[in-house]
Amino acid sequence: MENHYVRRARQAMQYFHLSLIIVDVFKTYIVYMGSGKVDEVSALSLYKSMLQEVVDSKAAERPILHHYKRSFNGFVVKLTGEEVKRIAEMDGVVSVFPNEMKQLHTTRSWDFLGFPTQVERSTIESNIIIGVIDGGIWPESHSFDKKGLGPPPSKWKGSCQTSTNFTCNNKIVGAKYYKTDGTFSPEDLRSPRDSKGHGTHVASTAAGMPVGMASMLGFGLGTARGAVPSARIAVYKVCWHGCTDADILAAFDDAIADGVDILSVSLGGPANEQYFDDPVAIGAFHAMRNGILTVTSAGNLGPSPATLSNFSPWSISVGASTMDRKFVTKVELGDNKTYEGVSINTFDLKGDMYPLIYGGDAANSSGGSSLARYCFPNTLDPNSVKGKIVLCDGDFSSIAATSTFLAGAVGVLTQGETRRDSTSIFPLPGSYLNSYDGAGTSIYLNSTRNPTATIFKSEEVKNTLAPAVVSFSSRGPNRLTPDILKPDLVAPGVYVLASWSEISPISRVKGAAAYVKSFHPTWSPAAIKSALMTTAKPLSRKINHDAEFAYGAGQIDPIKAVNPGLVYDAGESDYINLLCAQGYTTRFLRRLTGHNSSCPETTNATARDLNYPSFALQTQLAKSTNATFKRTVTNVGSSVSTYKATVTVSSQGLKIQVNPSVLSFTSVGQKKTFELTIEGTIEETIASASLVWNDGNFQVRSPIVVYHIE
Repeated sequence: MENHYVRRARQAMQYFHLSLIIVDVFKTYIVYMGSGKVDEVSALSLYKSMLQEVVDSKAAERPILHHYKRSFNGFVVKLTGEEVKRIAEMDGVVSVFPNEMKQLHTTRSWDFLGFPTQVERSTIESNIIIGVIDGGIWPESHSFDKKGLGPPPSKWKGSCQTSTNFTCNNKIVGAKYYKTDGTFSPEDLRSPRDSKGHGTHVASTAAGMPVGMASMLGFGLGTARGAVPSARIAVYKVCWHGCTDADILAAFDDAIADGVDILSVSLGGPANEQYFDDPVAIGAFHAMRNGILTVTSAGNLGPSPATLSNFSPWSISVGASTMDRKFVTKVELGDNKTYEGVSINTFDLKGDMYPLIYGGDAANSSGGSSLARYCFPNTLDPNSVKGKIVLCDGDFSSIAATSTFLAGAVGVLTQGETRRDSTSIFPLPGSYLNSYDGAGTSIYLNSTRNPTATIFKSEEVKNTLAPAVVSFSSRGPNRLTPDILKPDLVAPGVYVLASWSEISPISRVKGAAAYVKSFHPTWSPAAIKSALMTTAKPLSRKINHDAEFAYGAGQIDPIKAVNPGLVYDAGESDYINLLCAQGYTTRFLRRLTGHNSSCPETTNATARDLNYPSFALQTQLAKSTNATFKRTVTNVGSSVSTYKATVTVSSQGLKIQVNPSVLSFTSVGQKKTFELTIEGTIEETIASASLVWNDGNFQVRSPIVVYHIE
């Protein structure tokens, strides 16, 4: 019998194909028009006249759903496929892309990073404003107490969308929510209030006030705090049941004009084919032009290669790593054998044994054993599983837990090998066993007429392999710009306790960036990024087989990042040169920037010339390569210093040289240029190396990757 969900999906596809035949379907698109200066009245008039040119004169008037006016230009409108082609060819249009949906991608993590509570603080920390583009905030959380804070800094130009259930304070200085399509579901909170928890978590781990004796039902007891507890928070709620591109761009438009210092964007979807078809890359580009660093999550599509969601060169891309604690959940079977799985199980069965049943043996009349074995929704017979512990196949732990709970089970066991380095909270006692222990459980279940089991409450144990990159964290390389290494960094992203905790690695880096910014308020976004990357802790390739494509420069070290010694700086003109090297035209760049940017008529520039704090080279296996990277470092350490270059190479087939290999400085702010040359061949898909500039006090480290990918 055909499964209900399969049948509904088939019927929907038939209807969809039929509708395509009947009519050219309207979809919502973003018409992005770069940075030209146009007043609001003139802009609206321009947008309407553009629509009149591309829309059939007999068609109903097409309303503009939203227009961007504060930090860049453009509008949101419903168009047909043919109309998209016409408007994309008009003067002033940079790109036209569909308004798609993106998804949202502590008591211990700061201590694990060597960043204690009593760390040195800047006197201007309270002037730092962190903008959080996410799912809102829960203002009553103790993490956002305004105690000890005066009025917001004078640079703040934002506002607060107050309502009957939401107000701002001197900690949460601004808050807005966005819903371009104007449609709300009954459960949506029409305010900046967070109903999911993700945005609250991100904000609290970056800038939350210290909250003592914090725990999650007894787990992870300690003090929850942010990196910069005196910093202010500006909230931009764009995520509801997803986060639309139009709303994300609207939040960037406002945040840049409002005066934030750092932007956090922990969301994403499948990678776009062009930087300027991606709202996060677009927003981050304009933020960079205004001196604002955007910190983005790498994505949750790992461990497959080239799965990054966010990887623009002008932002930081952050992967997720483990820290030195994890939660294990023991399972005891009726034959007295005990297995140890992973989960966060807050329930206590007190050692009582319950009947054990295999999901495939408990199928309902419509599910079939092939689906019930995975404990998929609506596949289990409630009469068969009620009061029992259900053993499920596959790595669908959260789905199986919810399904067995709704069917009336008392507990659930799942089995598999993927994503064993992270877990979620189940609505009933549960544990995720490895394949070997799962097989042992199956053997026992089939060896007796009355199999039984019990599941114990989880225990917090030390993770001796930390830090390691979490399996779900997206991997490089960067498909659009292969010679720019991404991700840039990693930070703890699992088993992190904060306000309304959920997985979110980005907030640690955002907090670290804000910490560096508080000591160096005039530093550019690129300089802050460089400081974080060149002081990061290298990770072990033996544990992380994807090497730098998993962890970039390594795990952040906020204290070291404040005094990096040297920085690889870059500004708007450097990124314009990069875009020229990538094939963007002068005409395109002038639309993008709103000024007379131009590409040289003849140039041999490549992406390798961007002044980036890492080095990446794509090549072929067993084929000789020869490439040169040009870099410039700025002295931000001792006024008089001499740095010597040390190169470490893992592959015997590669020769890497630095010229000059000694850099001498006589003042702070002085710049020195060098070239790094890579010659030779590689016999494996990833060859790792590193460059360290050392003056005896500062060690400025950059990762080097030579790689091959199909």
